[in-house]
Amino acid sequence: MTIHTIHTKPIDGQKPGTSGLRKKTHVFMEPHYLENFVQSIFDGIGGVNGKIFVLGGDGRYFNDRAVQVILRMAAANGAKRMIVGRDGLLSTPAASNLIRKRKTDGGIVLSASHNPGGPEEDFGIKFNVPNGGPAPEAITSAIYEASGSISEYRIAITGDVDISCLGKSKLLDMEIEVIDPVEDYVALMEELYDFDALRALFANGFTMRFDALHAITGPYAKAIFEDALGAPDGTVLNAVPLPDFGGGHPDPNPIWAKSLVDEMMSGDAPEFGAASDGDGDRNMILGRGVYVTPSDSVAVIAANTDLVKSYKGRVKGFARSMPTSAALDRVAEAQNFDCYETPTGWKFFGNLLDSDRAQICGEESAGTGSDHVREKDGLWAVLFWLSILAAKRQSVSDVMQEHWRKYGRNYYSRHDYEGIDSEAANGLMGALTDKLAELPGTEYSGRKITAADEFAYDDPVDGSRAESQGIRVFFDGGGRVVFRLSGTGTSGATLRVYIEDFESDPSKHDREPQEALAGLIEAADSIAEISKRIGRNEPDIRT
Repeated sequence: MTIHTIHTKPIDGQKPGTSGLRKKTHVFMEPHYLENFVQSIFDGIGGVNGKIFVLGGDGRYFNDRAVQVILRMAAANGAKRMIVGRDGLLSTPAASNLIRKRKTDGGIVLSASHNPGGPEEDFGIKFNVPNGGPAPEAITSAIYEASGSISEYRIAITGDVDISCLGKSKLLDMEIEVIDPVEDYVALMEELYDFDALRALFANGFTMRFDALHAITGPYAKAIFEDALGAPDGTVLNAVPLPDFGGGHPDPNPIWAKSLVDEMMSGDAPEFGAASDGDGDRNMILGRGVYVTPSDSVAVIAANTDLVKSYKGRVKGFARSMPTSAALDRVAEAQNFDCYETPTGWKFFGNLLDSDRAQICGEESAGTGSDHVREKDGLWAVLFWLSILAAKRQSVSDVMQEHWRKYGRNYYSRHDYEGIDSEAANGLMGALTDKLAELPGTEYSGRKITAADEFAYDDPVDGSRAESQGIRVFFDGGGRVVFRLSGTGTSGATLRVYIEDFESDPSKHDREPQEALAGLIEAADSIAEISKRIGRNEPDIRT
């Protein structure tokens, strides 16, 4: 077994986004591409000599090969130990928990989250720092800088490491510890939630369906819902992780989890439905005949923290990403708590969680979490909802109606225009930015604009500033439209338009969201000239 130093040169485009580096899988499989980026991570964090890391991913295509490369490179670069999920598998929240529990120097997570997987689809890699959260901008910038000056990488020349069996082994001087990817995470959930109360819920005939979408949460969900809580066999659907997620998108929304939504909207639906995504950090919540938007979901969780033993009496602040609806703000105001508005990207919640300013966080893109880890956590959110239902003995629909009566309803929808020409998308955003100053006071579709700006965030903990985080247009009556280019796609550009409007009258809380938002949807198209500039009359996805 020898260490080889391989001469290389920088490869364009290795700039980590909000959740690491994501590209088409075949790009990562090109000569030197993965190795260059891994060495750039090692160099960008100041080297790995003598350090300990967690390693695992969501099991998508190329996950198994990437794990072997990273192990060989970590050994060649002098790492002390790598803690690896069996078969290279770890959900993102489980990885965050392990980093924190073992007090490691960070971790490497292999995932493209909710993006599809396969030889022609997407792959991703990101570095998580010692607090368990995604690397902040200072570190991702250092990684990108290293990728631009790289001239060599180091790798051990050896056969594959057996990571199919639990236990310890050696690669050069580096110890490899293969662990059960599920065990520590289940133990954490047992600390947070009253499993006895949840067992009683299922013992009394409560019905549930969880769709794992052939992604990483299948084994976790079976271990929790069926094995630990006693839900009937078959409660968890599509439980076996597959490299291509069974040919679908592992995205828990009404489009890609349509079969679950159809079942939940049927006459013989179970009482509760849920789904999670590729790497286990996102969630979708449904009741019989009702879909709960992610913005409403985090607001309901925040409003009911005293119903869960590990949160009762200790919560004092919330945080949401800027595009997420203001439903959470209304809960915070009623409870006299702080509510922070951050840019999109879970890494922006890290300082708030670490400094104990916020305990519950949420993103409109189906991410919800708390200070138990430093990632959003799909199964955590599902267990929180189950705990609410067990304590209140209400249906999901009743919980939502009660919440809206108390706080009002923020009607909300996101419209995604995917795979559009990047130049056209940038032109739309540029033109919109140029007209911000003239928008206040104007009227579109019968609604007056009260303010318009480009969102920037000043971190209250470290003083860092993030600019150009999306364009906000505010309307009278509590309406708002947000325009933003997404950083999670791998082909072309994705324009996301977020539309919300506030309704305080309970007699108007049962409208269909697209109908309730029709005027603002029309206004959004007119303000940004969407149809004209990108040639699309309809979004690809509405959620």
